[in-house]
Amino acid sequence: MKLFVNGRKDVFEILQQKISSEDKTIWFHCASLGEFEQGVPIMEALKKIKPNHKIVISFFSPSGFEIKKNTVLADAVVYLPMDTKSNAKRFIKAIHPSLAIFVKYEFWPNYLFELQRKNISTLLVSGVFRENQIFFKTYGSFMRKALTTFEYFFVQDDNSETLLQSIGFKNITISGDTRFDRVSHQIEMDNTLKFAEEFKENSLCIVCGSTWPEDEVLLLDYINNAPENVKFIIAPHKIEATKIESLQEKIVKKTILHSEKDEVNIAEYAVLIIDCIGLLSKIYSYADIAYVGGAAGKTGLHNILEPATFGVPIVIGENYDEFPEAIRLRDLAGLFSVKDSSECSEIFNKLVNNPNFRNKAGMISGHFVNKNTGATQKIINYIKATSK
Repeated sequence: MKLFVNGRKDVFEILQQKISSEDKTIWFHCASLGEFEQGVPIMEALKKIKPNHKIVISFFSPSGFEIKKNTVLADAVVYLPMDTKSNAKRFIKAIHPSLAIFVKYEFWPNYLFELQRKNISTLLVSGVFRENQIFFKTYGSFMRKALTTFEYFFVQDDNSETLLQSIGFKNITISGDTRFDRVSHQIEMDNTLKFAEEFKENSLCIVCGSTWPEDEVLLLDYINNAPENVKFIIAPHKIEATKIESLQEKIVKKTILHSEKDEVNIAEYAVLIIDCIGLLSKIYSYADIAYVGGAAGKTGLHNILEPATFGVPIVIGENYDEFPEAIRLRDLAGLFSVKDSSECSEIFNKLVNNPNFRNKAGMISGHFVNKNTGATQKIINYIKATSK
């Protein structure tokens, strides 16, 4: 909360330093880190086709801003000031964008109406709509009016298009999720991590990414009783010394921290805990099986597409109803949901002991990513065709 409040105090000072009245700009608004990742492929493409434009990124959440405030993709990164008429006028005057792009959701009426008043093209990309949102309620007329400010909607799925059509919108394309484009590029990069190679050797490796304490409850029983040929890399979502220490105490197998790796023969250990950030997307390339955290509790499922692009089967918790990509991959049998430690151990045992089952599920995951790329190009084609 302190970051949320204090971070908004110097927004206009930052913009004054980094954006001049002569600059051409494009504004991206992202709720948090996940939405930023969805915006990245579009940002990268726009930097190529509009090299003379500066990119301004605003975040609502500290979890996005604090991690990406120094991203090289943007010329200015700020918190979005609270949604008041005066803030909206001042903010949009300061950045004066020729194009505003809102990622997935976050609909701030005062900002949207000010963009409309200034005749600034405004797009929603990777949009997701659900029946329980206020737009589709009898009392939601004000928010429905806010939606009319969007020039075009690029949505992820059929359901979102159907819901928008039900309240009179036709300016819609089902483009899919730009995260597929984002993660598909990862496989083309150099994902080599020497320490991961030395740790894994010839063992089967289960990578547990973005885990929370609720996920650890599911995982610990299997980790502590796994066969000797199975190793684990655990990358907690939050790097907090006390929580990592608590996790270490619960693991009976020989465990090492990433920060200690240079002091030992890392191959002698069965569990490697990553106590730093920025490595997970590469670590997934060493996975034979992936567990993705967030769905065991209520914090929200993390990015399943990062491991899927490497063609590995994925295990998650049970709370994923609001993540359409997880539902689709589960239906295809590339992803498995578990509700307790017993179910978790059961599916891990099956994936470890049955190579054909494991390889088939992994192929399904990889194909799922490949089949769903292309959202970015659809959006860029529209921007090219309609640029003023």
